[in-house]
Amino acid sequence: MAGTPFGVVHLDVPPVTSGLAVGALVGGVASILVSLLVICVGLVAGGQGGVWAAGAITLLGALTGTGATVAGLLALRQIRRPVAPPAVRFTGRGLALAGVSCGAAGVLLSLVGLGLSLLVSFA
Repeated sequence: MAGTPFGVVHLDVPPVTSGLAVGALVGGVASILVSLLVICVGLVAGGQGGVWAAGAITLLGALTGTGATVAGLLALRQIRRPVAPPAVRFTGRGLALAGVSCGAAGVLLSLVGLGLSLLVSFA
């Protein structure tokens, strides 16, 4: 403050990678791995009651993918939010976008795997 003996100092806080973005990416990759498991179980054991197993694993893959997508969208919102200079800024937009896309792909692949399992069991 000019004219006073006191000064206001804003420390430069370095940006921090968003934990939500990292979690979204990890959840999205896990969702894709689970969806590959759904496809394998559905194709290998589709005729011997594997539809039930594929359906249970599909539920896990869909929940993981949905969670990753939601976490990624929340991370994008957190990263876009403007903050005052002394507050912490968040980075990791690419991680958040990758988490959203991997989560959505995991949900889609899980549903495709369940469909293949049903197709194999009825054929």
